[in-house]
This record gives sequence, structure tokens and C-alpha cells, in this order.
Amino acid sequence: MVFGNMGNTSATGVGFTRDASTGENIFNGEYLINAQGEDVVAGIRTPQQITLIGSKRWAESQGVPEDVRKNQFPSLEESLPETYQELKNVQEKLEQHFKDMQDIEFTIQNGKLWLLQCRSGKRTGAAMVQIACDLLREGKIDEKTALKRIEPNKLDELLHPIFTPEALKTAKFVAKGLPASPGAASGQIVFFADEAKKFAQSILVRIETSPEDLEGMNIARGILTARGGMTSHAAVVARGMGKCCVCGAGSLNINYKQRTLEVNGKVYAEGDWISLNGSTGDVFEGKLQTQEAQLSGDFGLIMDWAEKYTRMYVRTNADTPKDAQIARKFGAKGIGLTRTEHMFFEGERIKAMREMILASDLTGRQTALAKLLPFQRSDFEGIFEAMNGYGVTIRLLDPPLHEFVPHETAQQQELAQDMGLTLDQVKQKVHELAEFNPMLGHRGCRLGITYPEITEMQTRAIIEAALNIKAKGMDVKPEIMVPLVGNVNELEHQLKVVKKTAETVFKERNDTIHYLVGTMIEVPRACLVADQIGQIAEFFSFGTNDLTQMTLGFSRDDAGKFLPYYINNGILKVDPFQVLDRQGVGKMVELAVKNGKSTNPHLKVGICGEHGGEPSSVEFFHIVGLDYVSCSPFRVPIARVAAAIANLTHP
Repeated sequence: MVFGNMGNTSATGVGFTRDASTGENIFNGEYLINAQGEDVVAGIRTPQQITLIGSKRWAESQGVPEDVRKNQFPSLEESLPETYQELKNVQEKLEQHFKDMQDIEFTIQNGKLWLLQCRSGKRTGAAMVQIACDLLREGKIDEKTALKRIEPNKLDELLHPIFTPEALKTAKFVAKGLPASPGAASGQIVFFADEAKKFAQSILVRIETSPEDLEGMNIARGILTARGGMTSHAAVVARGMGKCCVCGAGSLNINYKQRTLEVNGKVYAEGDWISLNGSTGDVFEGKLQTQEAQLSGDFGLIMDWAEKYTRMYVRTNADTPKDAQIARKFGAKGIGLTRTEHMFFEGERIKAMREMILASDLTGRQTALAKLLPFQRSDFEGIFEAMNGYGVTIRLLDPPLHEFVPHETAQQQELAQDMGLTLDQVKQKVHELAEFNPMLGHRGCRLGITYPEITEMQTRAIIEAALNIKAKGMDVKPEIMVPLVGNVNELEHQLKVVKKTAETVFKERNDTIHYLVGTMIEVPRACLVADQIGQIAEFFSFGTNDLTQMTLGFSRDDAGKFLPYYINNGILKVDPFQVLDRQGVGKMVELAVKNGKSTNPHLKVGICGEHGGEPSSVEFFHIVGLDYVSCSPFRVPIARVAAAIANLTHP
């Protein structure tokens, strides 16, 4: 045992061989004269800086005059210069030996230096990138080692706004939810999506969100929900938008009628300011200052290494040309999922969609779908253009039709007037569309089988858009994905509709284009009969959100009520909607890949579920031989680095 509280020639402290916040190559840390280790962390005394430059920087940031600093808060370099020099020499040797930034704990007893321990130091995302690149430039490590030093998830810190350290020091905590989409945002509370523009900066607060809320979600600075998990509608959409989101904050009591939010007895009204940390799930009271993320030149170097050492490439999930362009800048090589239903909720589009749903016969549906066709075609053209030269997977209509109709009487009355119907007729149709379990109901390929005219319209829009962009001299690679297939006959039915429609368009245009037709593997039965499906599918894309839900029997929107207890009690180590369940869902994926390729060796296989941007899941997908992963735009850099590290670890 050594003692740092033996007088003014004794001390204790912690040092870092480089700055853990910025990555600057400078020795730094804190110490206390005549103290033990617990005194440093107790906060009862102001710690002093080890180095002179660190002490002067601290004094300047705190507004402490130089004479006060020198007399009351001298650096170790000034107070015990010989011991400081010994410590400085030791830290240099330790970093040279371990070839990484070191966190060093030390005690000085009567002028004699004792090292208690050292370890690789924790660091911010910015420091992680800076240190890895600097160590490479200094010749201490090679590229592969530098890349392995990158923790992919920490790259998120470089891509989104964050709260300033000063703001967090005084922030008043309100509630905790799931860190559904990273970043920091402050805004005034609004409770209804169509009122998101009421304030210049707004936070949309909902019990849960639905596709009807898309426009408001896009306008709001951030999204907060009382229900839902990491793959709920709010979480998935917010990640795609690169927008801050906290989901499943169960302590929130939201009253739409009174427009209030109550948490632990405190009531917040519409217009009150709150702040969200989507990286931690924390909700704060008031307006907190944020700072924008900064991408250094070294970030590009990391991406170059990822490109050099990867086998499995990365696509993006994108529903708009804007999202596609963002993902391309981050290095995405194509689109793994375009959700066509997200294109139906704006202005005239939702009217035409509702007209199609309320139509009483085929002619009525075709008339309404003809109005949707130009909208779909235009959207696809923008996406194809943004992804020039890369494959674009477009999923045919997936959600149940009840999601597209209004459920409030006032909105139903407005729809009735627009459609020339009575309110009772609209209410009756909405009632008919209601389902006890929509996730297992009339959705996915079942819609296309029941209403093949929907598949026809969407196929026409895709093929016409592809031909239009081809005419501009661009390389277009459309891939049409049939959702929720669990039986090869379902895919065969839809394949015939797609091919017949495409051939019709080719004849009309006197031109052709190569396209693929495949399916989304998200039903457990599809994994078991993947050898049959693989005979006619040209690609598989695993929708691991639904595959996890169906395999585990967990509702992804309701699991937040019990999953925390499972994790806290060790029943599950992690949330399976965040990190792939390798033993269950993973085996289903592995089986489907093996079965599918047994009958179709040229089958292209990827994943478009949210697990496609989670590093340990990406590692698993590399191991089982997937060709690509697809994730939301702002997670593309994370997936790229994770895929490269997986290849270095499992060549």
C-alpha cells in the first residue's frame, strides 16, 4: 500500500497519454496534492492539472487569473517537477509498449512515484478516429490494426448534433426511453403531426406514431413516444431521416385532449421546451444548447480502409432521393429497401390512395391507381438517378390498408365529402379494414394477390421510371421485392403479374431493361422452404425486424413493457430488436441462405432490417455469407467499418 496523503510531497492522480476527448497527442490528466484516490473522484476538492499547458488551458476556460492559478492550482509540472518528469517518461514508454492511448493511475508518496495500473483509455468518437490515424502516421500500428481500433457505433458521435458539455452539466432530467435514433434536439412540444410547423423548432410527442404522421415527423426537430421499441414506426422512420428520436418512454402520460404531457407529477403543456438525447434515450426539461458534428479528414481515411478491407458491401434503406443522396455521400452502394408505402401520405397522393381503398369495384380501384402512378414513377426516377450504377431494391406495398384511412370522425367526414360518400359509408369501410392482428393479417404479398392491380401499377411505375433514367444515359438496376412471402406459390403468383406488366411496358416503349425480382424473407416458413423459393427468386433480402418478431413471438411495438425486465434479470442479454438473436433468428437466416443457394447458386442475399447497421449483427451476416447489408443512411459508415472489421476478424 502506498499513500498519497503523506504531506505536500505526496499526491494521487490519473493521467492520459493523449487527450481522451479530442485525440490530441498531448499528455494530460489531473492530480491532488496530499490526497488519496477517492479524493479525486469525490469532487470535494478541485483537481489540478498534471501539465503546465493543461493548467493554463483550464484556468483560461474557467476565467481563473494566472496569479491565482499559479498559487492555488499549480500543475504537477510546477509543484513536483522531478516527479512530473519521471511520470512523463513513464507514460511515453507505456504508450510505446502498448501502442495505444493509456489511462494511468498513480500515487506519489514522499516524492516517490508509484504506478497503480494502466489500461487502454476510453475515448470519444472523435478522439478514437484521431488517435488511430495518428498512431498509424507515427508508424506504431498498421492500417488493419488501426481499423480494428475503431468501435463502429462510436462513429455515430461524428454524424449527428450533440449537446454541449456545458449544457449537460445543468440539464434537468425528465424521463428515460430507448435511444431510438441518435443525435440531440431541443424544441417546443406539439402533440399532433399536422401541427409540427406551429413552432420554428418543435418536438413531436406522441403515444406512438403511424405512417399518417410522416409529414410532421419530417418537420419536427425530434420525436418522443411513450410506446414502441427500437424497430417501431417512429424509430425506423427517424433513423431513416437522420432525426433524433426517443421511443418507449413509459413514464410519460400523454393527454391529447388537454394537450399535456405529465411525468412524475410535473405537467408540460403544448409549447413548452424539452430536449432529447437520441443517443442515450434521455429527455430533459427546457432548451439545451447543441453543437453540430464535425467530420475530420481522418474520417475519410477510415472510410478508405473500410472500402479496402471489406468483402460484404453496404446499401441503404431510403424512401426519397434526398435520403439516397445522403447515403451515397457516406459510401452506400445501392438501396436495399425502398418502402413504397411512405410515398403515399402527402397531399394528393393520400387522397388517391384512399379513393383506391374505398372503391367498390376493379374499375374504381384502377382509376385511383392511375392517379398514383405518376407520383410513384417520379419518386422512383429520383432514387434511380441518385443511385446511378447501383442496384435499387423497391418493396411492393406492404402495410395493411387500414393504415391509410383516417380513424378520427372529423377526418372521416372530410374524406366522405371528398369521395362523395356518406360518413356512415366511410365508417363502415374503415370498420371492415380493421384487423385483430394487422401484423399477421391482410398485408404484404397478400395485398398483391387480392388486388393484383396494385402490383401492376407499382411494377409499371418502376419499369417506366427505369427506362426514363436509362434514356438519360444512366445505368439503372431495378430490383422488385415481393414482401412477406412464406409460400413459393405466393411469389410465383406475383412474379407472373410483374413479368406480364414489364413486358407490356417494354412493348409500349420499344425498349427493355434488365431487372430482378426477389422476395423479403421475414416469415419463419420462408426460411424453411427457401430452397423452393430460391428456384424462382433472384434475390433474398432478410427483413429481420419482422423475422425477429415472428420467430420470438415478441411484438416489436409492445415488447418495451417486458423486455427491460428480461434484460435486467438475465433472461436475455440484449434487446433482440437491436442486436440479432444469433441462436434463434440467426439460425433461421443461416438456414435460409444455405437452402436458397442449394437450388440457386447465383442467388444474391442481403439484409434490410435494422440489424443491418448494428456491428455485432453485421459480423454475423458476414460469417454466414451474405452479399450485403442495408441500413438507414446515417448508419452506413458504421456498417461499412463493421463489415471490414468482420472480414479482418473472420477472413
